[in-house]
Amino acid sequence: MAVTRPWVTPQEVREYSDYEDVQNRSDAKLRVDITRAEQAVISYTNNKFDDEDLTEIPPNVKTAVILLAENYAHSVYQVSRSYKSETLDDWSYTANDAQLSISDLGLESLLDDYKITAASGNVFMRLRKL
Repeated sequence: MAVTRPWVTPQEVREYSDYEDVQNRSDAKLRVDITRAEQAVISYTNNKFDDEDLTEIPPNVKTAVILLAENYAHSVYQVSRSYKSETLDDWSYTANDAQLSISDLGLESLLDDYKITAASGNVFMRLRKL
């Protein structure tokens, strides 16, 4: 029986998080954060974890999804509350809305074992006369 998505629940993200803004986030918004996190993991590993023999998602992958979803939820809150730019006298400051990534959070060690190398789409064949 294949694993179905979502791999984690909003409650699991809330239980892990110490951020009050994540704990108060609605289930609907946390589901979107979880979907984004799952898609980031799928893109990074090139693995959809849809093998028929897989009965549950590996614990390392589940942990990575929880951490990434928590950070997506918290970063949305932080960006909405922070200043985009500020100018005082002769200097100015501009906040960067950079997207979070798996490498920013150091999740590679949790996911590298599940990476699948994508086929290049090129075939090299040598033929010779016998």
